[in-house]
Amino acid sequence: MGSDQGSAIATTATGPRPKLHNWLIEQREYDRQEQRRGRRHAYEVVDPRRTALVVIDMVPFFVGGSGYCRGILPNIIRLADALRTAGGAVAWVVPGSDQPHPDLTREFFGEEVAEVFRTSGGAGSISERVWAGLSPQTQDLYFEKSAYSAFFPGSSNLPAALRANGIDTVVITGTLTNICCESSARDAYASGFRVIFVADGTAARRDQDHNATLHSIYRSFGDVRPTDEVVSLLSA
Repeated sequence: MGSDQGSAIATTATGPRPKLHNWLIEQREYDRQEQRRGRRHAYEVVDPRRTALVVIDMVPFFVGGSGYCRGILPNIIRLADALRTAGGAVAWVVPGSDQPHPDLTREFFGEEVAEVFRTSGGAGSISERVWAGLSPQTQDLYFEKSAYSAFFPGSSNLPAALRANGIDTVVITGTLTNICCESSARDAYASGFRVIFVADGTAARRDQDHNATLHSIYRSFGDVRPTDEVVSLLSA
């Protein structure tokens, strides 16, 4: 892990300073869930062999200009290493260029921004499009998505591939917290997957946006845990 993490940090030398969100789950939300189910976290035991780390949209378009994206790089690397070691899967998801409703997209965003978003995932093989410092491996899984959510029906082959590999738990990381990561987490839960959303492994543009998503996910769709706790779960 040390060499990979060093590589990730080195690539940030000419960009924004890496930083992490000041993330928060309010005590009243912990209290609410403890009253409902008798414990703080829904998923206290995780079988790593049935778990996949899902890394969403960590491509140069997003990582290059975001200190928050750069800040989560070491945590994503830690989680990927832990899952591979424990026999789990790592899935990389990038934006695809095919827009299922291009006219709607252009109407909503305008021509110029719609085209920027259409090409945001880059070109070439998916492994080459992932931020290089994350060091994706040959045995990992790779997907393009055509919607914000990687789990929305028809958006990608990710859900079917995970089921084919016996996966029942997904660990969500990547960017943006409140758009593609949140959308994916909601649809993953609706599709029957146990969801763990990594509080310091996802990146938004502001703490307010980030924490609003953590509140919604923890309350209704999945567990919210920091990297250290997820690694401990995987190592138990």
